[in-house]
Amino acid sequence: MKSPMSLQRICLAGFFTMALPALARAGQDEMYFNPALLEIGNPQKEKTDLTVFESGQQAPGKYHVDVYLNNDKVDTREVEFRMVELAGGKQSLQPCLSVEELKNYGVRTTLYPDLNKQKDCADLSAIPEASAEFIFSNQKLALNIPQAAVNTQARGYVPPEQWDEGINAFLLNYSLSGDNTYAKNSNAQDSQSQYANLRPGANFGPWRLRNYTTWSRDTDGNDKWDTVYTYLQRDVVPLKGVMTLGDSTSPADVFDSVPFRGAQIASDDDMLADSMKGYAPVVRGIAKSNAQVTIRQNGYLIYQSYVPAGAFEITDMYPTGGSGDLNVTVKEADGSEQNFVVPFASLPVLQREGRFKYSLTGGQYRSYDSDVKKTDYVQGTGIYGLPHGLTVYGGVQEAKVYKALALGLGTNLGGLGALSADVTIAKASIKPDDEEKGQSWRLRYSKNFADTGTNFAVAGYRYSTKGYYTLQETLDSWTSNDDAGPIDHPRDREELTLSQNLWAGGGNLSLSMVKEAYWNDGKSMRSYGVGYNNSWHGISYSVNYSYNKNASTSGNNDDSKTYDKDQVIAMSISVPFSNWLAGSNTQASYSVNNSDSGGTTQNVGLSGTMLAGNNLSWSVQQGYDNHDATTNGNMNADYKGTYAEVNGGYSYDQDSQRLNYGISGGVIAHKDGVTLSQPLGETVVLVQAPGANGVSVLNQPGVKTDYRGYAVVPYSSPYRRNIVALDAESMPDDVDVSGMAQTVIPTRGAVVRAKYNASVGSRVLMTVLRQGGATVPFGAMVTDLTQNNSQGFIVGEEGQVYLTGLANKGALHVQWGKDAGEQCEIHYSLPESKPESGVLMVNTKCQ
Repeated sequence: MKSPMSLQRICLAGFFTMALPALARAGQDEMYFNPALLEIGNPQKEKTDLTVFESGQQAPGKYHVDVYLNNDKVDTREVEFRMVELAGGKQSLQPCLSVEELKNYGVRTTLYPDLNKQKDCADLSAIPEASAEFIFSNQKLALNIPQAAVNTQARGYVPPEQWDEGINAFLLNYSLSGDNTYAKNSNAQDSQSQYANLRPGANFGPWRLRNYTTWSRDTDGNDKWDTVYTYLQRDVVPLKGVMTLGDSTSPADVFDSVPFRGAQIASDDDMLADSMKGYAPVVRGIAKSNAQVTIRQNGYLIYQSYVPAGAFEITDMYPTGGSGDLNVTVKEADGSEQNFVVPFASLPVLQREGRFKYSLTGGQYRSYDSDVKKTDYVQGTGIYGLPHGLTVYGGVQEAKVYKALALGLGTNLGGLGALSADVTIAKASIKPDDEEKGQSWRLRYSKNFADTGTNFAVAGYRYSTKGYYTLQETLDSWTSNDDAGPIDHPRDREELTLSQNLWAGGGNLSLSMVKEAYWNDGKSMRSYGVGYNNSWHGISYSVNYSYNKNASTSGNNDDSKTYDKDQVIAMSISVPFSNWLAGSNTQASYSVNNSDSGGTTQNVGLSGTMLAGNNLSWSVQQGYDNHDATTNGNMNADYKGTYAEVNGGYSYDQDSQRLNYGISGGVIAHKDGVTLSQPLGETVVLVQAPGANGVSVLNQPGVKTDYRGYAVVPYSSPYRRNIVALDAESMPDDVDVSGMAQTVIPTRGAVVRAKYNASVGSRVLMTVLRQGGATVPFGAMVTDLTQNNSQGFIVGEEGQVYLTGLANKGALHVQWGKDAGEQCEIHYSLPESKPESGVLMVNTKCQ
């Protein structure tokens, strides 16, 4: 047991370590901690040089920090800090940032050529009033730069200079599935089928090559291969767009989307800042002084900023996805306030003032039907945001057998909502008929009634004259088969959606309706849906009704009309077991369905997740058909593993029983080898932590580093800051990683690296003795001479220091002052046997 005096020294040491920097910052004239207190009970112990800590600083070296520029987070990375003498002779720990790094953060470096005075670190003193502060307790580097020296950027904007095109790599996304069905009836036969989709690709710099191929096999053993698309794509940063060469589809902003094989360049909204995507009005006002501007919508504060005296414009608000008036408050320096309202409503075709969205497409029409001729066509569209809440848009389409012109106007009606209207005029040659001419009118409207919780949208009404055909309808008529039947030719279409939040705790009511009628054969389609959802103490329940009807006639005689209709009403309830069993991930469910075509069925089931990362999902369900008094059931499981995702299931009814199975995943081949993963998204992150095997990635179920220390985060957001963090609790005993979180900013389709420096070796609690048997002073720094950029370890009470990542043999450097007699080296050799705790206890001598 330690003596009371020894315990006292430990307490004082801990207090000193935590409190001294804060006390120093509070003002050294007011408070002072006497380091001599650390010598209580051992006055002969040699002092450690603690002057750097006495001044509220930290030791120079590399620290993993969040970088903030004028209170906005711009980066997370490892930064080297050096002790620098400022004006007046004061010593200060300052970051070593290059001029290029400051430029990437938005600093206007070209205005300050003296930034380049030093070779490797930018001289911040070249910018008047600029400063840098290392807030050690929060691991935060705060850069304070005058606004005149910083580029004006919208909130959420990441400069293209920071985008990472990723590494060169080959990729493969695969999904394999199949089933075996066993007939119970002697009149039926067993069957089986298999299916695969393969999506190989390659990344070379900014270029993305992608392919999508499918394969299927039926019961008779017939194989079929289909290529869905193959294209080459890359960013065009100056145009804020993407260029595509090969197979793709045209945008659907103005015209209906049309598949093509050729070339396209089109805007990519993801390249814009979050605050510039979608529609929001420009807020204009006049400030009498340096004022604070706050904007609220539906009672929520959605924007706050500061403006100088004079007229101002605010153009970088985040779109809220709905509508509701903007309540603007301008608080002057003297405390007085201005208040005014800006009407607001959103609609997909509306664009912010000054924003131009474009697309240009050219190539051959690409149809799944091989009988359709490969006709060339071109298409161009544009959408431009005008002042006063107006948006003008239009486009042209042209082929040998088709010409179309579209013009439209969108407007913000303020309290009445948002409206857009457009017309498309087309001339088409339909095989084998003569030339047809017609128009199609489209009206769209939306409005959110915030006071009543109602979101109402007419997505619209569209009417087409009898002679109007779309480009795709026209090109589909040109087939090598002269006996092809008539084209389904829409006459009008109506769409409506309504969502209503009821009283507090009353749930939500939704309504949807789609009606479409055709010119030919008297065909029509109707679909209605009503739903109600609510929850109580975690128990969720819903009631839904749907009605679907399709009608067609073979002539003008109404008696020949046939109907294909069905209406379904369903009720369900889900009860989580966590209401009674804390931590349970299981829930029970019951549902009943009634339909015109299938009678009444009831189902009861259990479902949930298992394992530490909840990466195993399972469900069991039993059903009963009231119509013919038969039962049915199914069991399913899905496991998200490190190298793939697998699923399987079993189901049965009165006629058959079925086994189904599947596996899906991804493969990335890169210069360091091959890494297997779960199914890949469009943009992915390759985790690189050599030596750190079996480490989980936070918020990514089932994603762990493989035996080499590599893993794939299958989904990330392009042109945005993505934080990839390792789970410290899953770290092996012999591995330590500095900087557990990395920030990556990938371009679309990129494979970007998140690199982690893993120290693989033993964990050691080492007691360091000097010649003569005295211990090394408290606060001495120990570094590993065998590792580059090794972090420092601080010696604690009684010469003990906790070390990680040590090799079996090596050398350490110990320093507690600047003189030669205040430094020494340790040459150690660790025992082969490891204790159960995983921490070796070693005594060494420093020479």
